[in-house]
Amino acid sequence: MADWNSEQYLKFEKQRTQPSVDLVNRLRDLSPKKVADLGCGPGNSTAVLHRAFPQAELVGIDSSPNMIEKARASYPSLSFSLRDLQELDSGYDLLFSNACLQWLPDHETLLPRLMEKLNPGGVLAVQVPYNPREPLFQIIHQVAADPAWGLQRVFFEANEALTPREYFEVLSRCSSSFTLWETVYHQAMPSHQALLEWVRSTRLRPYLQALSEEDGLLFQEEILRRAEKAYPLTHTGEVILPFNRLFFTAVK
Repeated sequence: MADWNSEQYLKFEKQRTQPSVDLVNRLRDLSPKKVADLGCGPGNSTAVLHRAFPQAELVGIDSSPNMIEKARASYPSLSFSLRDLQELDSGYDLLFSNACLQWLPDHETLLPRLMEKLNPGGVLAVQVPYNPREPLFQIIHQVAADPAWGLQRVFFEANEALTPREYFEVLSRCSSSFTLWETVYHQAMPSHQALLEWVRSTRLRPYLQALSEEDGLLFQEEILRRAEKAYPLTHTGEVILPFNRLFFTAVK
């Protein structure tokens, strides 16, 4: 499977970083000594953690060589490690993950395994996108389901989150206490084309890897055509994309 594209991802760096800022703000009362940023991407969330906890032993972890290379270049004073989460060691006071765990399957077993990596009283802090009803993502699903693209037999990595109730059930079994909440970010996008740019490095990534360059362009054109109908322009000529994110913090 092809690597991630850090440059494409960072076209919306401010919008992608804001949820990590909001999540860290819920952790200000902590004084963690050992912290890991799981799925750190290009390091923007790791930098947020470093500003909040400058004395902590902090490492950003990602399985993408491109993302780790970008993170090391952008934040040379911080520590980054190229490895899979399955290789995660233990003894952490804080495990932090911003928009990563939705790419991993079986959260019912994943979350208890992560909790086991924490010291007593340690915290797992997570944010995942949660947009099952948002028109843009419904459009992508509908277009990809068209047999004309030949995507039915192509393997796609997980890109789903549990429902809030399902997370409640999981966390109530593997943590001593937890807090679960949602936030909708009403993002002003400069054009309908920007909607495609927003999802090209994330939700569209597996589909575009499976299609030829020519079919990939046609695939995006069809999504764009439908998105133009679903998202009317504002009087400023912008497009408003409501983007929902699900957060939780859980204590071991």
